[in-house]
Amino acid sequence: MYIVLPYIILIAGFILLIKGADLFVDGCVGVAKLFSIPSVIIGLTIVAFGTSAPEAAVSITSSLKGANAMAVSNVLGSNIFNLLMVIGVCSIIKPVKVTKDIIKRDYPISIIITVLLLFLSTGFFTKGIAAGNLSRISGLIMLVLFFAYIVLLINDALKSRKSSDINTDEEDESQPLSIPKCIIYILLGICGIAFGGDFVVDSASAIAKTFHISETLIGLTIVALGTSLPELVTSIVAAHKGENDLALGNVVGSNIFNILMVLGMAATVCPINLSAIANPMFTIYDTFILLGITAVVYIFILIRNNINRLEGAVMVLMYSSYLAYIILR
Repeated sequence: MYIVLPYIILIAGFILLIKGADLFVDGCVGVAKLFSIPSVIIGLTIVAFGTSAPEAAVSITSSLKGANAMAVSNVLGSNIFNLLMVIGVCSIIKPVKVTKDIIKRDYPISIIITVLLLFLSTGFFTKGIAAGNLSRISGLIMLVLFFAYIVLLINDALKSRKSSDINTDEEDESQPLSIPKCIIYILLGICGIAFGGDFVVDSASAIAKTFHISETLIGLTIVALGTSLPELVTSIVAAHKGENDLALGNVVGSNIFNILMVLGMAATVCPINLSAIANPMFTIYDTFILLGITAVVYIFILIRNNINRLEGAVMVLMYSSYLAYIILR
């Protein structure tokens, strides 16, 4: 019975994730309609933060326990998974149209902060490309940039709301949810996502350890995939419901949140010494890979302001290749 238990918990976790994501998307879309907030803003903030809660919990806890490899590899693995698998799968289901805000504002910010992470984590300014550490000062810099980004989003949301007030009567005949229902849906969704992600990570890690997998590999694969399941499920549900802005905004917002807030908070609470990790250069390679993948996806977006099914399939294939690489190295 003990051998079977992790698999039962894993299935229960998936069920909670799927139902929680469904409720969460409905609640967030309801909020967007009630307050005339663009869906992309909801995706970049509330949805992104809610679905990134597992990454935050894992990385901060890992940092406190001195599990530096897990703290960083979880974020890197999650961001790579988000870009290639989450957006890739959503694009295969239904081509994702990309808004001007994401093209001109949010995605460039995602690229810039990935470069910043590379500089801060390698000690680039003092010793070139070599494993360094994420100090408290680095963590505070990330947190300040994160709150500046939030202020930027709120400011743009207020501008969008004012302009949408001019013609609010023309579209959307569907009856929006009431405020109490939206709150209940969002809270139930967050609970489902949080508990589901927790169940999946714990059970998957327990299963993986029986095969003697290293901490870094667990962080980049099992834990990263587990903590990114909320983004995957939420974005797929959003894409299926026709809320493509919410799906893509969720991924871009989650990646920004993971680097600036999750790693920023983890480094501020307890500095992360990357040079103490076994094979520290693997972390540097993975950061370069994340930067390269971020650039490739941006090129896909710029070609025609959307990501089609073929590009989505290419992205899924890229992730499969990356997974094979980190398992075999």
